Amino acid sequence: MSNTDVNETPETGEGADPAASAPAEAADETARLQAENAELKDRMLRTLAEMENLRKRTEREVADSRAYAVTSFARDLLSVADNLERALAAVPADDEDPALKALKEGVSLTDRELHSVLAKHGVARIEPQPGEKFDPNLHQAMFEVPDPAQPTGVIVQVVQAGFTISGRLLRPALVGVSKGGPKAGEGVDRKA
Repeated sequence: MSNTDVNETPETGEGADPAASAPAEAADETARLQAENAELKDRMLRTLAEMENLRKRTEREVADSRAYAVTSFARDLLSVADNLERALAAVPADDEDPALKALKEGVSLTDRELHSVLAKHGVARIEPQPGEKFDPNLHQAMFEVPDPAQPTGVIVQVVQAGFTISGRLLRPALVGVSKGGPKAGEGVDRKA
C-alpha cells in the first residue's frame, strides 16, 4: 500500500469510507418513511371520518324509514276514516230505532279503533277551529268566504280534517278562509 492510496480524497470516490455515506442515506430513508407515515395517517383519518358520517347517515335513514314506512298505507286509510265519519254524520241523532242505534255504536267504535291504531303508528289528527289563523303548512284553502266582519286569512269552515305522521304533513286540513276584512292580526284603523 502506498502513501497515495491512503490519502485519496472522497471526491474521487476511490477509497471513500462507506460509513460516511450511511448517515446521509439513513436520513433520506427516515424522511421518506416519515412522509409516507404522515400520508397514511391522513388517509386513515379521512377514511374514519367518512365511515362515521356514513354510519350517522345510515342511522338517520333507518329512523326515517321506520317513522315514515307506513306513509302511503296511512294515507290510503284516511279515506276509510273519512267514510266512517260520514256514515256517523248521516245517522239522525234523535232516531229511536234500536237496530240503527246499534249500527251507529258499532261504526263509532270502529272509527275510534281506527284512529287509535293510526295514533299508535304516529298519525295525528289536525283539527283546525273556526276563527284560527290559516297556516299554509297545515291547511289547504278550498274556498274564500267574503265577510268584512272577519279578518282576512281566518278559518271560517273546516271541510275535512288533516293528518300528520311523526310530525310530517300527511294530508292538509281542507278549510274555507275569510276574505274582506283586515288581515288576521291587524286592528281596524279608526283614525280615518
